[in-house]
Amino acid sequence: MQRSLVMLFLVFLGFGCSPPISDDYIKIPVDTKRLRNSITLGTGDVFEVRVYGEKDLSGIFRVSGEGTIQYPLVGDVSVQNLSPSQAALAIQKKLKDGYLRNPYVTVVVKEYNSKKVFVLGQVAKPGTFPIEGDINIVQAITLSGGFTQLARKNSVIVTRVEEGVETRIQVPVERISEGLSPNFQLKPGDIVYVPERVL
Repeated sequence: MQRSLVMLFLVFLGFGCSPPISDDYIKIPVDTKRLRNSITLGTGDVFEVRVYGEKDLSGIFRVSGEGTIQYPLVGDVSVQNLSPSQAALAIQKKLKDGYLRNPYVTVVVKEYNSKKVFVLGQVAKPGTFPIEGDINIVQAITLSGGFTQLARKNSVIVTRVEEGVETRIQVPVERISEGLSPNFQLKPGDIVYVPERVL
């Protein structure tokens, strides 16, 4: 009798617990400072170049498919995979090479078209969202209008490709929203898929 009561208690306790998180959920440590510094320019990005005291050399530029911009006086400047500050230094170096004695150049990004995340499945507004700087999975779900009523909120799948290797990570977004699990940082190119729950 006593053994039966213990078993019944354990069953009851099991029903009261949250479902276990799948082993597919991989906790990835995030160095937010490193991520912020790693944001680089790519095809389709739009930025403004400002050259102090030189209005004719200031303007808006879009990165071409070859990763370059066509800049006055100096021609092609490669900015692919450069940070904004590195792009400014590249332009400054070209201008110093026979055009200006001591140019002061700044680069301000207007559109990060090459840096996007994709949110699909059971959200109000599935789509592609450009990102600037850091973005976590809760912010991405919010950008897409939030979950639908059919969303399986604790089984969101993030597909990530790094160095040619595709990884699928199960993320418990509802638990994150409730403060029960750490937030999950997204990277450019991540695909967030919200599956439909089983009725």
